[in-house]
Amino acid sequence: MAYVPGVALLAALVVGCSAGADGNANGADSKAGSPTVSPAPPGKYLTLPAPCRAVPRSTLKDLLPGAAELPGDQQDKVFRGSAAVTYDTDRKVGCSWKSDAPSATRSLSIDFERVVSYDPAVSDDDRADTVYAKKEKAAGLSSSATPGPPEEKDKKGEESEESGKAKDPADADATGSADPSPSGSSSESGQDTDGTPGSSSSPEEALPSRILDNLGDAAFLQDLPKRAGSTAQHHTVSVVFRTSNVVVTVRYAEQPALITQVPDGRELQEKAQALARKLAEALSE
Repeated sequence: MAYVPGVALLAALVVGCSAGADGNANGADSKAGSPTVSPAPPGKYLTLPAPCRAVPRSTLKDLLPGAAELPGDQQDKVFRGSAAVTYDTDRKVGCSWKSDAPSATRSLSIDFERVVSYDPAVSDDDRADTVYAKKEKAAGLSSSATPGPPEEKDKKGEESEESGKAKDPADADATGSADPSPSGSSSESGQDTDGTPGSSSSPEEALPSRILDNLGDAAFLQDLPKRAGSTAQHHTVSVVFRTSNVVVTVRYAEQPALITQVPDGRELQEKAQALARKLAEALSE
């Protein structure tokens, strides 16, 4: 009987400690104002398409005139394209094509970049938007401005072209540099007119670099006519767009066989945009 009170006391202490521990745990869990952090949602795309099969052959025939007249094996080689060398095909892939016709050489390339954010507080889409914004800024454009009427947007495009075209050294190296003025190629073509029929072409003047509407989540077009004074009439159009966490770049260029001929910049722009829209539709399927 002398040990009963001790046992009872020990039991009471054990119960009291357990109650205190439960109370602390419950108290910690129920603290008012504790923030609940949810990870940012992943991007829509987990894989990328096969780039050299992303453009239908019928489209390639239109974009690469002269290729369809080549012998069978050479034609297949042109339309097969050349895959870009990448070290992670889940994150970045590309393909390029080139056709040499008697009148001109045309080249096409497409690049897909799937952006992944490793920050749980930043979504893949937001990270991809940052990647896209850097490309847009390098082109001398900005989508932050409030959209206005078409004539205002074209004026802004001209201003951005004046100040931004030469700021993209990567594109300048790839295309033989940019013309600081939208009328550089047309003025030079006028100097080559000597009255001889067919000695110089008069292509439609291309619209300036600008933000594009209704293409993915965001898009822009960069027009890079040749530099004034250069003997090579090389004209490149780039269309870049973002859809969810994928950024796509389309580059389409022409170099006539004769320096007296000037590429039709408007045609290049229209065809590059048409291809970009097809790629955007294919991604959304």
